[in-house]
Amino acid sequence: MSWHPQYRSSKFRHVFGKPASKENCYDSVPITRSVHDNHFCAVNPHFIAVVTECAGGGAFLVIPLHQTGKLDPHYPKVCGHRGNVLDIKWNPFDDFEIASCSEDTTIKIWDIPKQLLARNLTAYKKELVGHSRRVGLVEWHPTAANILFSSGYDYKVMVWNLDTKESVIVSPVRTITCHQDVILSMSFNTNGSLLATACKDRKIRILDPRLGTILQEASYKGHRANKVLFLGNLNKLLSTGTSRWNNRQMALWDQDNLSVPLTEEDLDGSSGVLFPFYDMDTNMLYVVGKGDGNIRYYEVSAEKPHLNYLTEYRSYNPQKGIGAMPKRGLDVSSCEIFRFYKLITTKSLIEPISMIVPRRSESYQEDIYPPTAGAQPSLTAREWLSGMNREPILVSLRPGSQLLSPRPQPPEKPHPTSTARTSPLLSDQPAKRSAEDGQRPFPQLEGKAPRWAAEHRPEEKKSWLTNGFDIFECPPPKTENELLQMFYRQQEEIRRLRELVTQREVQAKQLELEIKNLRMGSEF
Repeated sequence: MSWHPQYRSSKFRHVFGKPASKENCYDSVPITRSVHDNHFCAVNPHFIAVVTECAGGGAFLVIPLHQTGKLDPHYPKVCGHRGNVLDIKWNPFDDFEIASCSEDTTIKIWDIPKQLLARNLTAYKKELVGHSRRVGLVEWHPTAANILFSSGYDYKVMVWNLDTKESVIVSPVRTITCHQDVILSMSFNTNGSLLATACKDRKIRILDPRLGTILQEASYKGHRANKVLFLGNLNKLLSTGTSRWNNRQMALWDQDNLSVPLTEEDLDGSSGVLFPFYDMDTNMLYVVGKGDGNIRYYEVSAEKPHLNYLTEYRSYNPQKGIGAMPKRGLDVSSCEIFRFYKLITTKSLIEPISMIVPRRSESYQEDIYPPTAGAQPSLTAREWLSGMNREPILVSLRPGSQLLSPRPQPPEKPHPTSTARTSPLLSDQPAKRSAEDGQRPFPQLEGKAPRWAAEHRPEEKKSWLTNGFDIFECPPPKTENELLQMFYRQQEEIRRLRELVTQREVQAKQLELEIKNLRMGSEF
């Protein structure tokens, strides 16, 4: 028996969870009481969406991320389903488009306006009709634009192409019918060429999502999987479920051989479903239990032992569901590497929890923020359906290095020599944006531009935006709480602008010293 040290060297060994203060939570939110085992929450850098209680059909709330505090009891809902909403997912390439599925057997695509909702939103953008029973899961393709997957209680997985003009789509491009029971979970690998599913028949399957054929199937009887997740580029799968003794359990699998798991780990004897979240950039795995108050996190490695337990965030408030912020919406200045939004039904509260790496330096930490998947698709729907695969387009999280368009458009004709790790479209965005604003684009200088100008020019453009919203387009506050929130946001903006001025002064002094050194060097 090999011996493993109890402590191991890791930069994420001291990661801790920091809950938001009361004024930065979302209070008085009527969270759904559905017993369906889903997240019931979806988050992006602009909005938080949460499934809510609604009489006479299904509905969900879409709240701007900065609108914290107590929610108005008459806050407008997104309603149009005739049955309870079971799952919601934001489009990863459009922060203003969301998909919802319901017990009424339909999937609906919604366009969320940039301004705050003044009344209930009932007009959907598209409706997908194909399932014969209620639809339990929806999942967007990770690299192709306008490709959506859905699974229903008719034991079918349907592939939808939304790149059409029809508002009602009745025929999916592919229907996968290899499952013998209800599909409990779906997960894509990094480039979307493989789809893993966990089924109620206790089998884990790896499918070709275009052909619908089974590539691998696990029928291991010692582990009953509820949720399944691809672990990035490690060529491994993680499943959460129960053991034969009804203990909650995690199992790690080789995606090329699902006969026996690589490792199994029993957690406890609770009955709530375990939701796994994997951060491919840091190789960290977060395990959230439904009905629990804690969040366990591990570091995943290719070598044994594959799962290295770090620690856990503990709380007395149990979570009904949970949402996770994409990496491009994190606060890198505070070394935040992950952020959860915890649904607490006992208090009608949504509580943000930031996972933070403690660092003394206030500068950008390059080692914990490698290039991550951005908001640009690497394939069109037609290209993916024709058989092409590409890795996600990566962007840097360094402040000011990128300015992503709030409504990114899919690349219709990608250059054949472009790779998955470079985005030829990003260099054209400033020119396109200035042309749309009626301004003349700045000419590109042939000489080498100063480094400070390249780093901070996009930041100056971005300084007029707060959480993606133009501060001059926000409606005037109507209540005292909204007035206080506006005041705090303005104070934060003033503080940030002062820090920006201080940085500019330091840079100016550095340039003066460089000029002085150059003059002294030229004299000698």
